[in-house]
Amino acid sequence: MPALNRVQLIGRLGKDPESKYTPTGKKVVHFSIAVSQRWKAAGENRESTEWVNIEAWDRLGEVCQEYLKKGSLVYVEGRLKTDKYEDQNGETRYYTKVVAQVVQFLSDSRAGDKLMDEVNGIEEEDLEPTEVP
Repeated sequence: MPALNRVQLIGRLGKDPESKYTPTGKKVVHFSIAVSQRWKAAGENRESTEWVNIEAWDRLGEVCQEYLKKGSLVYVEGRLKTDKYEDQNGETRYYTKVVAQVVQFLSDSRAGDKLMDEVNGIEEEDLEPTEVP
């Protein structure tokens, strides 16, 4: 039976990314984004915001930490992953996050575009002259 685990989000970072290292030395970066939805109900403007936890590994994580900051507008594509842990009272808690596979910076600054192309496997030399941003 086929399955699909894919998430696409556009939102703004709630705070600067934070990094950690695994016991084996791999770098992992965490940040959260606010994804808002706006609509009009009974003539009144309404808004709802969902906070989504994002995890980026290796080079993608390094680039995110270097170029993203609180308030940055970002596109994230990845897969859902749920981890469990025990809280201070010994109760099992669940934590759902998106493991990023693609991150694209949408804020005004284009400083990270070349690095993001490198992370996503596209080198400027591989593009036709009309495709170079």
